[in-house]
Amino acid sequence: MRLFEAIIDANHRAVAGDATAGLHPDEFADALPVIALTCIDPRLNAFFPNALALPEDQFIWLRNAGNIITEPLSSTMRSLALACAVKGGQEIAIIGHTDCQVARTPMALLLDKFSALGIERNRLPDNLAEFFGTFSSERQNVIKACDFARHSPLIGPKIPVHGLMIDIATGKLDWVVNGYETLLTQVPPTQPKMDFAAIGALGSFKDFDMGEMKFPELKIGAVALPGKPLALEPVPVAKPPAPPVIKSPLPPLRPAKVPLPPPLRPRGFQ
Repeated sequence: MRLFEAIIDANHRAVAGDATAGLHPDEFADALPVIALTCIDPRLNAFFPNALALPEDQFIWLRNAGNIITEPLSSTMRSLALACAVKGGQEIAIIGHTDCQVARTPMALLLDKFSALGIERNRLPDNLAEFFGTFSSERQNVIKACDFARHSPLIGPKIPVHGLMIDIATGKLDWVVNGYETLLTQVPPTQPKMDFAAIGALGSFKDFDMGEMKFPELKIGAVALPGKPLALEPVPVAKPPAPPVIKSPLPPLRPAKVPLPPPLRPRGFQ
């Protein structure tokens, strides 16, 4: 079972009331730390990183309004790329949430809110939907963000990009995009075609005659001795010694388990 498969399984068991649900992070050391992009909604503070059963030092948390990625080379992609290159992030999770206020705010209402702040329409960008990345479906927004991240030239081809949704009422996580599967089905980039005209500009091969080249008649492995016919000399191959078998007197210790308490609805939100 891979890291996020184990995370989803532990989360579902915890939400169902299993007090033993949790994760052994040391068993997934090659997949840590995790980079998570979520919304700025303060209700999420009660869920992360507990909902993933990860210790805080293995959880790199990035946030913006609506967990939106607008293009493969956006400022958010810059942060995700640096989190991989500088902080060593091994897997990316873009996590949307239910009842997102960005999705619940139509453009007309958004303009009214800006106007209430003293910001008139003529001071805002022409294409508001493109600039703010507004959306109406939380799941579609996660799918779009994962697609931008997966095809960004800033993200390595071996880093899984997952899409998840978390229920604000229960803390339950659900798959939207399984990053392990998209890695397997990803089409490799098209290789550029060879420009033979450009190669020909470097020098003409039309006057080259293969018959002018003289090749030795010796075969590979043949040894020429004065006055003797050619003979093939076998090359001895030394067998490496077998490694010694070391028996451990004690069974290996299992790493400590990070408990995953059932996520609770944050107080103060009805």
